Amino acid sequence: MSNFTSATEFLLMGFSDIRELQIFYSLLLFLIYSAGLMGNLLIVIITTIDRRLHTPMYFFLRNLSMVDACYLSITAPQASVNSLVNNRIISVTGCAAQVFLVVFMGYVEFILLTVMACDRYVAICHPLHYPVIMSPQVCLQMTITCLLTGLVYAAFHTGYTFRLSFCQSNLVHQFFCDIPSLLRISCSDTFSNKLSLIVCELVIGAGCYAFITASYVGIFSTVLKFPLKEDQKKAFSTCIPHISVVSLFVISGSYVYFQPPSDSGSFNDIILSVFYTVIPPFLNPIIYSLRNKQIKDAIRILMTRTLSLRNKT
Repeated sequence: MSNFTSATEFLLMGFSDIRELQIFYSLLLFLIYSAGLMGNLLIVIITTIDRRLHTPMYFFLRNLSMVDACYLSITAPQASVNSLVNNRIISVTGCAAQVFLVVFMGYVEFILLTVMACDRYVAICHPLHYPVIMSPQVCLQMTITCLLTGLVYAAFHTGYTFRLSFCQSNLVHQFFCDIPSLLRISCSDTFSNKLSLIVCELVIGAGCYAFITASYVGIFSTVLKFPLKEDQKKAFSTCIPHISVVSLFVISGSYVYFQPPSDSGSFNDIILSVFYTVIPPFLNPIIYSLRNKQIKDAIRILMTRTLSLRNKT
């Protein structure tokens, strides 16, 4: 299946050729997916039903958790099933849909993380103006803008990638369809595609990261001026989880997209992609629930109410 005129389907790489390891990786992915999905949905439920969490910060956290739940669902379930049944074939349409959704969710997640940094900056550095600047209408407009621009961004890169011809090989050196892997197996001139990817990553990625960095420089300089250590601790408790999430997402994503091109895939490449597409949305609810006292209190109250209702019945 390596040489043919036109690709009608693609062959994804597996985690292993050993049957026992295929089953092991399938179960591991399923457990990670299940835990990540339940964790993100739990945050969505808690931030929805607990009125104390109806603030801009938790509004964006709820949106981030919904995006993470969708992000996990794009690659992990299919990879788990493929590894279990040892079937790595994906249609061109399915591959294009996967590319679109991965790019869309990745873009939306990063922009949401940037907006959340802006929210923390306004809340800590300009608390008196916070209700006006981050009003419910503004928060909703930011979210809608994020989604709409994400659709345009994903549609452009997906369409620009699948205008290419794939006549050299249909073996995608990855466990899911992504743009860098598809560009490596195209027999068309991919210079403009690579250039557009680099430009977009540098402009959007570096721009957002610079904005996040500048926001936290202002936040830390303001927090360190707080007279009470308790106030400093409370401010840091809302910022450290966000910094951890941003760092994990940016470092893993940058390494995947800017690593030197390779003509043959390796297990290390697959692991790096897992850290980019699976681990961040899996860890996000854990990071926020462990570091955020309000989230932990809300979970505790929800569990107490659930247990009390069960005891009554």
